[in-house]
Amino acid sequence: MSSLPQHLDLHLIRILYLLLVEKNVSRVALKLNQPQPSISASLRKLRELTGDPLLVRGARGMVPTQHGESLLNPAKRILDQTESLFVRKTPFVAQEEARTFHIAAPDYLDSQFLPNVVALLRRGSPRSRVVLHSLGPGIDHIRQLSDGGLDLVIANWDEPPAHLHISKLFEDPIICAMHAENAYARRTASDAMTLDDYLSLPHVAPSPMMPGYHGVIDSFLERQNLQRNVVVESAYFGLIPYMLTQTDLVLTTGRQFIRFYEKTLPLKTYTVPLKFPPMRFYQLWHQRVHQAPEHKWLRDQVSAAAKALAKN
Repeated sequence: MSSLPQHLDLHLIRILYLLLVEKNVSRVALKLNQPQPSISASLRKLRELTGDPLLVRGARGMVPTQHGESLLNPAKRILDQTESLFVRKTPFVAQEEARTFHIAAPDYLDSQFLPNVVALLRRGSPRSRVVLHSLGPGIDHIRQLSDGGLDLVIANWDEPPAHLHISKLFEDPIICAMHAENAYARRTASDAMTLDDYLSLPHVAPSPMMPGYHGVIDSFLERQNLQRNVVVESAYFGLIPYMLTQTDLVLTTGRQFIRFYEKTLPLKTYTVPLKFPPMRFYQLWHQRVHQAPEHKWLRDQVSAAAKALAKN
């Protein structure tokens, strides 16, 4: 690389390619709408750079030297690859094209939401592949968004990372739930839970999604100088509703999440005696894919699934 001139002119490579193809300085001058002396000067410069005559007189005009012929394909490849750098992005034709989309999300989303997202993606782009990734303390989702391991992250934060693009999807009011035959549930109405009751009851909570991140529930309580009695921590959030049916545990979560399990499990829900802000779910993505047509389409499908959820 050190032997290359400091400023290599792409136009000079185009002249090299045309000279080797046309084998005539005058024709190249006409093609490029330049004076013949200018093309002749470029040929001299090319000969100086390559250390080879490139074109020599033959029986019927100019012919490339052996070294000149060897430069034809590399010159064309450089011109083709350079042109591809500046091709305008074409729209993503979802029904016809195939892409692989990597989406990370926690398992405490509304039980209908991710299935609806997958259904929209399958209907909209049947040739594409969808890979769903979990979120946990061992996953650096911010780095993976930057490096390309993930295309989209769906989750809830008090304060989403400021340097990422963000789109709000939906809100989920916070309630708590327990087994309907829980001793506390049998004697207490759904609207009669006191703050002391709430803090002292045995709670089950999800494991931290990220190192040092306590989740929206405990982060809010900490800001109020309060602490609940978490006695079970589970990395398997989808199993927690079933734990409630066999224990005295209390779960604090979003209303949309628990309503799915209320249909089949003997659960009783309570209004939390604190003004928790609703759980706010977002989709996050990196500048790397911000302008890509297929990723704009992907985010539109996720937003559509969120809007459908809000109507239910």
